[in-house]
Amino acid sequence: MQDAIRTKIDYAEISRLMQELLHLEGSPVAIKIITSKEHIPEGVAVIEEKITHCQMVNKARKEGKVFYSLNENHACMGGSWALGLREITPTLKSGEFYFKLGKYDSWAACKRTILNIPHVESGATYGIAYSPLEKVPFDPTLVLLVTTPKAMLKLAQSNLYRLGGRITCNFSGIQSVCADASAQVYLTGRMNFSLGCDGSRKYSGIEEGEMVMGIPAEMLPELAAALPVVCGAPGSS
Repeated sequence: MQDAIRTKIDYAEISRLMQELLHLEGSPVAIKIITSKEHIPEGVAVIEEKITHCQMVNKARKEGKVFYSLNENHACMGGSWALGLREITPTLKSGEFYFKLGKYDSWAACKRTILNIPHVESGATYGIAYSPLEKVPFDPTLVLLVTTPKAMLKLAQSNLYRLGGRITCNFSGIQSVCADASAQVYLTGRMNFSLGCDGSRKYSGIEEGEMVMGIPAEMLPELAAALPVVCGAPGSS
């Protein structure tokens, strides 16, 4: 069975709209969670490096690269676990890893944090494909944006344009791009904002004045329809 979205979505036009209205530095990044070998996008090559998920995102965002990755291409154990590519390591599961990094006052605090990190079932993911949204050759699972808080504001307002309400974000300051903006969005079907983490800011080009967010791909048409209205509204800054 073809692993695709039944609704036809004009990804190139949505990318153009987002880049123009949100003044993005780089492209929105289309990400596909590949569940089996048969669902590897046709004509897309595997990456030949071993780097982190957030670095792969940056390759698509800033360098325009289109590729897919397997477990062996992922250098970050926490990120590849969150994305369902491998089992959690014993030191991460116990809390030891983050305790040794000095991020928590106690081992128990580390354990509580790890227990609440959104993660795809281990082994459920065969690979992950990446592409700039404007030239994506496959239907993505989600789209990642790295941009300013002001642009995030417009995305939040666009999300609430039709029905209103409130937005609840979920993050912990670690595993931002992999767990907060990718795994969680995949599992819940809801957009999520995150502040970035030490690793993603150090290795993947997230600047001091930028945040990261994930959007379910199915949500793109409605968000894109609202974005010009929200950005052009009389009360918009």
